[in-house]
Amino acid sequence: VQLQASGGGLVQAGGSLRLSCAASGLTFSGHDMAWFRQAPGKEREFVLGISRSGGIIRYADSDSVKGRFTISRDNAKNTVYLQMNSLKPEDTAVYYCAATKSFALGATTYDYWGQGTQVTVSS
Repeated sequence: VQLQASGGGLVQAGGSLRLSCAASGLTFSGHDMAWFRQAPGKEREFVLGISRSGGIIRYADSDSVKGRFTISRDNAKNTVYLQMNSLKPEDTAVYYCAATKSFALGATTYDYWGQGTQVTVSS
């Protein structure tokens, strides 16, 4: 199984980025997908999740990205996306995509992980 995340980079505050995660070696449509992020010195945190059909979106308990980030998936392309708008310096982190058959917020419930892509937001 391979999850290949891409699309990170350096962007100014207020800007946008779109992350992609291409999956291979698993039945993509049979897995719920999520994006996590980990900032330096902090624990990995759940950002957004999407059910295997795309019909259910799960948000983190905090409202830190609500209204700014959107998750979507294309099962025909085995790819999940994270559209990030109105980026803030506090969004700076390594972003990871992950796959699970147990649609939950906890990182330990995810079976497969991408390698991470760095997002840096300058003020």
